[in-house]
Amino acid sequence: MKPESAFLPAHSVLSRVAEYGLAYRHSPRPLHPEATTKELRQAFCVPLPEEPTAGDDVIDRLIAASEPGLVGNTDPNFFAWVMGGSDMVGVSADVLTSVWGQNAAIFQTSPAAAIAEEAVAGWLLELLNLPRDSSVGLVTGATMATFVGLAAARSEVLHRAGYDFEASGLQNAPLIRIYLSDDAHVANHSALRYLGFGDTNLVRIPSDAKGLMSVDDLGREMDKTKGPKMIIGQAGHINSGAFEDFVGLAALARTHNAWLHVDGAFGLWARVLQDKSYMTQGLELADSWSVDGHKWIQIPYDSGFAIVRNPEAHKRAMDTSAGYLNIGPDDGRNPTEYNPELSRRARGFSAWAVLMSLGKTGVRKLVAGHCETAQRVAERLADVPGLEVDGPPDLNQVIIHVSDELAEADDLAEHLATRLNESGQVFVKTAVWKGRSVLRLSFISNGIDTSHADDLAEAIVQSWKMVCEDMG
Repeated sequence: MKPESAFLPAHSVLSRVAEYGLAYRHSPRPLHPEATTKELRQAFCVPLPEEPTAGDDVIDRLIAASEPGLVGNTDPNFFAWVMGGSDMVGVSADVLTSVWGQNAAIFQTSPAAAIAEEAVAGWLLELLNLPRDSSVGLVTGATMATFVGLAAARSEVLHRAGYDFEASGLQNAPLIRIYLSDDAHVANHSALRYLGFGDTNLVRIPSDAKGLMSVDDLGREMDKTKGPKMIIGQAGHINSGAFEDFVGLAALARTHNAWLHVDGAFGLWARVLQDKSYMTQGLELADSWSVDGHKWIQIPYDSGFAIVRNPEAHKRAMDTSAGYLNIGPDDGRNPTEYNPELSRRARGFSAWAVLMSLGKTGVRKLVAGHCETAQRVAERLADVPGLEVDGPPDLNQVIIHVSDELAEADDLAEHLATRLNESGQVFVKTAVWKGRSVLRLSFISNGIDTSHADDLAEAIVQSWKMVCEDMG
């Protein structure tokens, strides 16, 4: 056993981090980065020292270098991208994960990590009311969850067509046609590219005002060809928050023996709300689903879940086996069967902790609260002259654009965002969508309530007045 003195440096470093972490989360902090790129490089990109540096000094220097370049997404006044704020129970579990230093590769490299993932998988399927015999992989986020789901799809649709992908690869395989909205999230395109698909495989269906494809248009396109097919549907469009018609998509998938994948990075969590069932109906009929844990549920980065209805297709696409990767008759699940990594962080611990902390009621309250604040802001801004809200929000996203009747509407939207950010009270961003610059508000930050929503709405009203005064 190591002498007590051997633990003193580590104790000092961990205590320093815990003290700082509590202060950081409970003290006012700038929402916006304050350092320039040059200043950050000057702080970080220093010569590597020849000799070791004391741990306390390293941590102090890391804090000093990092703080001016941090973004305030753990603050409830952060409304830019769809980014969670890392629940402190999860942060604490994440520290333990690093302290334990487990490699969650196979069951035998960390039985606790493997069973924690098993528990999280069961809870997830129950919360989202998806087929209970589905398999779940804990991955880095929705992009890799999409990769996993579509890898299983690639294997399975070719298998149905009589082609053994695992034996023969993609080069001589039948052409797989993949149907998706022309406004689908970029993560889908990234995952498809990683899997060896290109533009020849894609059939982009024209989207409506909410970024969704028409089931009728999709059906006409699918009727034009035979062969292996995949459909990618959106559960929570990245801008509008809207949902595809999954009952209709699932019917087409059955007709064409196609695989239906759901891009549900944040929107899939709407399944926990009964009053959103009109949108989420039919999601359970899909073949695979991708969803983040580090967005709505506030699990620390990085956390995502790949859910596949057919466990055999899932394992066929992902399994990593070798003689040195020991498997015993009494082992639990092997994480390598469900994700593309071998050596990997034990993500199940923080996911288990956050879900245990929230419980079913807490998850529902979290999702409902964000939807309600989005609705509250949209209603408050509905009658502001010169600003237009793109319809009542379907979920937690609010899109605001400057009226087309005003000259240089896109520039005015950018000026509005600049005014808001210059106040230092909120963090917002614009996006280019449907050919125009819009103010895109995401209500997903940890701790947001009606007071933050009211303050944001008032800030927008006052900032817009100043923009209008500036333009004369």
